Amino acid sequence: MLFDILKSRRSIRKFQNREIEQDKIDKILKSALLSPSSRSIRPWEFITITNGEIIKQLSLSKGTGSHFLAGAPLAVAVIADHTLSDVWIEDTSIASTIIQLAAQDLGLGSCWIQIRERYYTEEETAGDYIRKVLGIPGQYSVECLIAIGYPAEEKKPYEEDMLQSQKLHFNKFYH
Repeated sequence: MLFDILKSRRSIRKFQNREIEQDKIDKILKSALLSPSSRSIRPWEFITITNGEIIKQLSLSKGTGSHFLAGAPLAVAVIADHTLSDVWIEDTSIASTIIQLAAQDLGLGSCWIQIRERYYTEEETAGDYIRKVLGIPGQYSVECLIAIGYPAEEKKPYEEDMLQSQKLHFNKFYH
């Protein structure tokens, strides 16, 4: 049930030194291709990285918040041709979430690494750095990297009584 997957999905930053089976990678990628997009333009594309050396290079894409990627057996770069759609950010965000939910459903852990609007150095964006490492053409923007692997850490599922129900409104906004 999706609700159970949502409750148990947590950001995992420590992974077992274990390859992910190709059929699981294929299911994750097919799930990504099923992601909805505005006007069905589907501006997103996905680069799957299993090469450890390339993953290590990608782990250096930001000053903080990306180094744990070096321990993941799989990274997915979620990119989009920004010339095709004015809502490519939303479309890639939806696809990234679908990737994470598919990974969770397959018994894998994942963590989103934000790239858009982040920096490699003061002069170079994280997206430009990743474009160089992966050979991505200029009309593509990088939304995020997703680290995926078998979890080497356990996190408790969310509990329903911890949900912020005060953020729910019915028929109109209530304060």
